[in-house]
Amino acid sequence: MTKKVVAVVGSYHKGGTIDTAVDAVLAGAREQGAETKKIYLLDQHIEYCRNCRSCTLTSGEKRGACVIDDDLPRILAEVDSSDAVVLGSPVNFYNTTAVFRTFLERLVGATYWPWGQLAPKPRSKEISRKAVLISSSAAPGFLLPLMTGAPKALGLAATSLGARPVAKLWIGLSAKSAKPKLSDSVLQKAKKIGAGL
Repeated sequence: MTKKVVAVVGSYHKGGTIDTAVDAVLAGAREQGAETKKIYLLDQHIEYCRNCRSCTLTSGEKRGACVIDDDLPRILAEVDSSDAVVLGSPVNFYNTTAVFRTFLERLVGATYWPWGQLAPKPRSKEISRKAVLISSSAAPGFLLPLMTGAPKALGLAATSLGARPVAKLWIGLSAKSAKPKLSDSVLQKAKKIGAGL
C-alpha cells in the first residue's frame, strides 16, 4: 500500500528556507513511492480559537469538533489520512509564526477538558503516524531548541495530530540574506529523512 505524507507549512515565504526543506523531505518520500501533499497555512482560512472549549467538553477518544466553520476540518482530514506529517515553521520572534500558532491553538480538540478539571488531558495516547519537525532561525541551528519555543510548539502540534516525531531539522543562520539558499548537506539530510518515512 502506498504511504501518504502530508506537510503543513507555517512559513510566510513560499520558496524560502522552510518551504525548500519541506520540499526536500517530500522528494525523499516520493522517491520511496509515497504520495505527498503540501498545505500552506497562509493559503487557508483558519480563524482564531475562541477559547469556548466546546471541542474539549465531550468525552471520548475522537477529536472534539470545533464550532468554527473554516478550512481546519479539511486540513485535519488530510493529516488523519496520512502515514506521516511534516510540520514546518520558521522562528519568528522566538517562536513559530502566528499562522502556525493559530493552527496549533485550534488543535485543542485533541484534548478532553471539562469544566472543573484544572488542565486538559490527551483524548488518546495512540500514535498512528510519524512526524518530521522543521524550523529555521537566524541563530545557529543547535541553539534553536535552547533559545526558542518553536521546537516545543511543533512537537505539541505533532502530538495533537497523533504523530510521534522521528526526525528534527533545525536550520540555523537563515538571516544572512533575504533569500538564503540551503546547503547541499541540509538538502541531502532532508531527503534522507523523507526517504525514511
